[in-house]
Amino acid sequence: MQNLSEHNIFIFLVQLFVLLGLARGLGELFRKWKQPPLTAEILVGILLGPTILGRFLPGWHQAIFPADPVQQNMLETVAWIGVLFLLLETGLEIDFSSAWRQRGKALAIALWDVIIPMIVAFVPCYFLPGAFLADPERRIIFALFMATIMTISDLPITARAMHDLKLSKTDLGFLIISALSVNDLIGWLLFTLILGFFMQSGLSAVHILLIAAATIGFAALCLTIGRTLTDSALTKIKAKQLPQPGISLTFICLLGLLCGAITQKIGIHALFGFFIAGIMAGGSKALSENVRQIISQMVYAIFVPLFFVNIGLKVDFLGSFNVFLVLLITAVGIAGKYYGAWLGAVATGLPKSNLQSIAIAHTPGGAMVIVIGMLAMENLLITEPMFVAIVFSAVASSVILGPWLGYSLRKRREISILEYFFHRAIIPRMQAATREQGIRELCGLAAGIDDSLDVEDICRNVLQRESTMGTAMEEGIAIPHARLAALKSPIVVFGRSLEGIEWNSPDDKPARLIFLILTPASDDDVQVQILGLIARVISRAQLRQDIMQCENADQIWTILHTAFTPQVIIRK
Repeated sequence: MQNLSEHNIFIFLVQLFVLLGLARGLGELFRKWKQPPLTAEILVGILLGPTILGRFLPGWHQAIFPADPVQQNMLETVAWIGVLFLLLETGLEIDFSSAWRQRGKALAIALWDVIIPMIVAFVPCYFLPGAFLADPERRIIFALFMATIMTISDLPITARAMHDLKLSKTDLGFLIISALSVNDLIGWLLFTLILGFFMQSGLSAVHILLIAAATIGFAALCLTIGRTLTDSALTKIKAKQLPQPGISLTFICLLGLLCGAITQKIGIHALFGFFIAGIMAGGSKALSENVRQIISQMVYAIFVPLFFVNIGLKVDFLGSFNVFLVLLITAVGIAGKYYGAWLGAVATGLPKSNLQSIAIAHTPGGAMVIVIGMLAMENLLITEPMFVAIVFSAVASSVILGPWLGYSLRKRREISILEYFFHRAIIPRMQAATREQGIRELCGLAAGIDDSLDVEDICRNVLQRESTMGTAMEEGIAIPHARLAALKSPIVVFGRSLEGIEWNSPDDKPARLIFLILTPASDDDVQVQILGLIARVISRAQLRQDIMQCENADQIWTILHTAFTPQVIIRK
């Protein structure tokens, strides 16, 4: 065994300083340009790796990134810790309970978005020339892998794009996230099985079937009994008021390590275990939005950048760049997922105005596709040129997502929010002390505006929607909402809480400015537009400060009326 020298430690620290500093700095710049930091992280790796620095300044490259196996393994280990926790955090963003409650529409969209991309990708990949394959004798396994990778969308990138467009808290956003959750679970399960078959190809058919059964059985056990036990453990941690977020974070990490070890022992990759562990913990209501945010920030601030930078250090993107492969994989990846989700949305009977937004939201490959591609390349399932094509496809689909999704939302016909929001729909000082009391107080005001509405029926619908997916935003804003069968026209009411109401917000701030949105059950589209406009307008810090300083409802109405008057929302 070779011990680490002082020089090894010195070089390792220099590497971390340079890589993390540049990746985070350039990543924040890309974020300001409304682009995913993933692009910046890979770009840093390309600049410092064999593609640029190694090609034009080989001496500098060798000094910072020596070929010493011990030195390389140190950075590789940190990078793989990063990707393990990336899968854990991705699982945390999947609310399996909510996805299950949406299983009709969400499952239909997800299944179409698995089947169609697999068909679209399998045929051209199967007939690729043998020079593009790692092993031409295993053409079917290769084509199955490429078909599977084309089904997986990057849920975190879509979630962040919807957050930026003020779409994440709407029913449409909830449906998209639910469908993507099911899609990710199915896609990762398929990939894990295919990779397991490939790695265990020397074993008998019976042994391979046992691995498949164990994988499916483990996933089913975790998503049923495992979720219940995890929720119980996190609930007890919260009830005992143990230090947060430290204890919850430690528990979730231990859960990931346990599940990762089990899946690795089964004969599939540990990444699937971390992913499943994240889903188990993510469904617990005891895990606050603030704790989730802290875990996400930790993962994306330190571990994830190092993994994606390390990809650029290992691959010569210029030497392995093939225009034909890049164009083929990019076109197949985006088109397959777009039309798969579009057909799924059509099959569920969703309104035409939502079809394009749902289809676009499923197109990004992002980090998940790159992670799968890296696993496949390291296990000699694909060649380096194919991996480079996968990376370019994932980056391209992630970069265009925000502008493309924003374009689909802007295509709708314009209407004004003041059609549904009136002077008498304002509570200048709410008396409620809890979230449920606050919702009931606002529902009572809404029922007074429309005499045909029953207060208890409104409250039941709003509280049910709130329990499914919280509506708190950052900076003391909450926008509870529901769709009602008895309602003929939308209603918007507003309440201000001077003391603040705990609403399980991502930044852990109490809700002070609360809008209740009620829309007809037959109109899926108008809720998206109203909520998006309110979120954009109320996100202005000066406006929030002015509202909090108002003395009465008249002053609040004047400010909100002025704020909403020049604004329009889009409706088709």
